[in-house]
Amino acid sequence: MRSAATPESISTLYQNHHGWLFAWLRRKTGCSQQAADLAQDTFLRLLSTREQEAFRVPRAYLRTVAHGLMVDQIRRRALEQAYLEALALQPEPLAPSPEERLLVIEALLRIDSLLAALPDKTRSVFLLSQIDGLAYADIGERLGLSLRTVKRHMHTAFAQCLRALM
Repeated sequence: MRSAATPESISTLYQNHHGWLFAWLRRKTGCSQQAADLAQDTFLRLLSTREQEAFRVPRAYLRTVAHGLMVDQIRRRALEQAYLEALALQPEPLAPSPEERLLVIEALLRIDSLLAALPDKTRSVFLLSQIDGLAYADIGERLGLSLRTVKRHMHTAFAQCLRALM
């Protein structure tokens, strides 16, 4: 049994499954270029994997990785689009430079990823506190949680934020 993906095993996997994966992605995305990029990214992920599943059931594994990459790409585009729409509403002198836009988009993606990693209830509590500005007691009342539980969720969320900063 392999302990890590070897160049030979990746090469064989690529030769045997790249065409199928590309066709599957092209059907899903409707774009040959996007499908080609996602297929390449999928195989790049395999270079550092230790998942034996990739070699036991390659198509299922490749489809799962490619699907995850596709979802990440869709989320990134949606986030970028929302940011660009908000920018379009700003007066011209307030519009940031392209470099500043990229930094903001990257920060938004990190925040989105951090929030997505939180459990649903913790994310809800955190957003009600930080975005809506609700007091912990009000959050507890709205979500049917005790004050102690709200504090525990906030502690979890802040700890996750601190880990992300380190």
